[in-house]
Amino acid sequence: MTVSDHAEVAVITPTRLRTDRIPYLLELHASLHQQDVEWQWILALDGVPISQLPARLRNDARVQTVLLPRAVGAGAARNFAMNEVSADWCTTADDDDLLPEGSLSARLRHAREHGLGWCAGWSADLHEDGAVSTWRCPTPPGFHEAGDVWGYWPNPEATIPIGPTTLLARTDLIRASGGYAALPQGEDYCAYPGTFRVPRRSCRLTTR
Repeated sequence: MTVSDHAEVAVITPTRLRTDRIPYLLELHASLHQQDVEWQWILALDGVPISQLPARLRNDARVQTVLLPRAVGAGAARNFAMNEVSADWCTTADDDDLLPEGSLSARLRHAREHGLGWCAGWSADLHEDGAVSTWRCPTPPGFHEAGDVWGYWPNPEATIPIGPTTLLARTDLIRASGGYAALPQGEDYCAYPGTFRVPRRSCRLTTR
């Protein structure tokens, strides 16, 4: 039995291992070690060789790599990584993200306690001076019926109703909804129709 067989949550990160983003990737790795649930981290190497991956990540048994021979973009790379997910729950993180302590367990706990298929949380910007500014999404915290979240997105030019990378969902629902669209950007949004309209009674936004 491998380490990933015990994982409760899978975190998918597509990356091209750009030199300027490697320090962020290592910080994300460190933040995963601050989580209090069992996790697996799947790195989709988007057209770059594994030799460019820092040794610290190659030597961590909870880190899995998916090697893509050519760059395919974040959305397609995430879908290739989905093939390696063994955890029942899945979320994503970009290669310059950080996960606050307890971020995974807060969302997972709410989803399990209320029999939900997915839930989401707040996102925030960490500035160079250490200041944090939290983005308040248009969708208010609490429970929402399937499909209701769209009502907080009045038009394509408006601010999106939820931060896509905060979405934690059951792995089977992500696969059933078609995964991520192979778009140059906004690939997260295409998970919304399938995820928001699944026949579950509600969702929860959590604050961290």
